[in-house]
Amino acid sequence: MSDHDRSQLSNYGIYTIGENLEFTFPNVEINVERIGEHVFSYTRKDAEDNILKKIIPIKSPDLAIELCPIRPLNHPARRTSHVYLDFESPVFLSEGSAATVFVRCPIEIGVFLVHGQHKDSLDWFTCDPINSRFCLYGSPESGTLCKYTNSEIVESYEDSIPFHNAILKIDIKNELDKGYTISKIVFPITSNSLYYKNSKAIIDSLTATLRKKLTLEIIDIDVTHAQTDWTESPTFEMAESVKSIDMGVD
Repeated sequence: MSDHDRSQLSNYGIYTIGENLEFTFPNVEINVERIGEHVFSYTRKDAEDNILKKIIPIKSPDLAIELCPIRPLNHPARRTSHVYLDFESPVFLSEGSAATVFVRCPIEIGVFLVHGQHKDSLDWFTCDPINSRFCLYGSPESGTLCKYTNSEIVESYEDSIPFHNAILKIDIKNELDKGYTISKIVFPITSNSLYYKNSKAIIDSLTATLRKKLTLEIIDIDVTHAQTDWTESPTFEMAESVKSIDMGVD
């Protein structure tokens, strides 16, 4: 779409900017403005009046950018590839049973410069800075640093909070000989793609299998690509292989 001199309560998507365009997100405002024949300025202001400015020279007549959900790995700093989802309502699975749950997973917003088929990362931000924090899963000596969130279990893919989180489907199987309460999931999120439609977002699914390996009880985590016609977000991070982790169960 081509837009001139207007403000928009934004949706995700690709925008072609002829002169200027303002985007409004929770706690964040963005202004993109032409300042020369082939030069634009990009300004982002957050709720604490922190301001980021960039100058964007271009070769084409107009500027094209994509706004999309990205993995929550950048704010307040890039320190980990793991996410810790602490379920508000734990799930109990008896021996040999299975369940499917939909949970909210935090996201950030990416801004990509679009030229042809190529997309460059221009900026990223969070609309929920208060709840963007780390935790340590495991012991102080050998634990895993994670992005932490208190995660609600919801009914479907339609239940994400716009610009704050995406919906993650988790298929949980208990192959052990007794029941367990699953209260958390810890996993590397770099293998999960995100998808968007309007202001909603979803993320590639997980299959979590409780099983015994030698003498240890573990959760094996596998990623399943979402079957959807929603638009897949670009990314600038390296993918990481998913590995078995200690059980987040009680």
